[in-house]
Amino acid sequence: MKQYISETIGTFIMIFCGCGAMTINEITGRSISHVGVAITWGLIVMAMIYAFGEISGAHFNPAVTIGFAFAKKFPLNKVPKYILAQAIGAILAVLLLWFLFPESQFLGETTPAESFPAYKAAILEFLLTFFLMVVIINVSTGSKEIGTMAAIAVGGVILLEAMFAGPMTKASMNPIRSIAPALFTGNFQHLWLYITAPILGAIAAVSSCKLVKEEQCC
Repeated sequence: MKQYISETIGTFIMIFCGCGAMTINEITGRSISHVGVAITWGLIVMAMIYAFGEISGAHFNPAVTIGFAFAKKFPLNKVPKYILAQAIGAILAVLLLWFLFPESQFLGETTPAESFPAYKAAILEFLLTFFLMVVIINVSTGSKEIGTMAAIAVGGVILLEAMFAGPMTKASMNPIRSIAPALFTGNFQHLWLYITAPILGAIAAVSSCKLVKEEQCC
């Protein structure tokens, strides 16, 4: 039970701070800036890994949980419970943002840039999650992201990817992070790509570890 509570709390804090930065940036005329939003995402993920890595593994992302299960580093029977815990945390976070900032139209939702086709956004989200999961699977211990190296590496790659890909896809890399705001904005048009692309990217990253590790990592 402690693992599931940790996933709920960690996901809540991560989504509240990350989507909160995007929401406040929206309603204050970009006072935080794109760079500030990217830094916020990277730092809050890093902090949550420090806080909950030893308890739940600090997944906070259904794609990561599914990736670890595919790698046989995480019990398959825990996957639905982890995803449910993550969903509860994410939805509560966006609910609070909706209450605090009713003037926001987006609440940190993820949509492709107007000039960027959905299929290209799907490819980019696939690659972003692939890069992220490559880092996670290579710095984690089992299904747990523990220690200074894991926290800095994972937080750093999220900051980096949010920095360069954010303007094109909002750099979600996390199905539940995209689903939660959509429940409040009603914009489900591109949600399919933010669900499928990260999961496929995580699975592809796990498969790639066989190419670079002698031991059976997957």
